Amino acid sequence: MNYKIAFKKSVSRDLKKIDKEKAEKILNKIESELPEKAGILPTLTGKFSGLRKFRVGDFRVVYTIMGDTALVLRIGHRKEVYKSNISSH
Repeated sequence: MNYKIAFKKSVSRDLKKIDKEKAEKILNKIESELPEKAGILPTLTGKFSGLRKFRVGDFRVVYTIMGDTALVLRIGHRKEVYKSNISSH
């Protein structure tokens, strides 16, 4: 199944913290691979239970599936992305 990709508004803030070249690479990878892979990528546990992750090098794209849409909630370096709360609201 191919999922539509949507971004939470706060993702633009996440992308501003990443250098432009890397941010572009991450977005290209999201557009090219996530629609097909969204339903099979690993789910997270603990306080992020139910959310999923997509790896792009040292960066993680945290998203949730809502119907036929993969909603991207956060994008960040693997050392930082899980330190704050992530909400799908």
